Amino acid sequence: MPAYEHVFISRQDLSGAQAEGLIEEFSNVLTENGGTVVDQEYWGVKTMAYKINKNRKGHYAFLKTDAPSAAVQEMERLMRLHDDVMRVLTIKVDEHAEGPSIQMQKREERGERRRRED
Repeated sequence: MPAYEHVFISRQDLSGAQAEGLIEEFSNVLTENGGTVVDQEYWGVKTMAYKINKNRKGHYAFLKTDAPSAAVQEMERLMRLHDDVMRVLTIKVDEHAEGPSIQMQKREERGERRRRED
């Protein structure tokens, strides 16, 4: 089954529990349509680079899934129809990276940055 990574942003005026409830809701849509959720992460409220629907901040969520394309299309359709979801990004990947995403790692655990060569 193809591997996908999904990031979605929900409105800032939701509570943390409501934002995590959205993760569960969309995970259930995938599993009902024959997919599996490998990992899910709630990244919290973050400031966006620009306003979306008059919101400066949003709740970020991340899902790693193995699902058929029909299940992913249905989940994306429902996300776009949902009033609380502002943006959705889905990427097809060859394989899932082990461990937590870069957003969840502490700064010390991340690899060193490459130096710029001027």
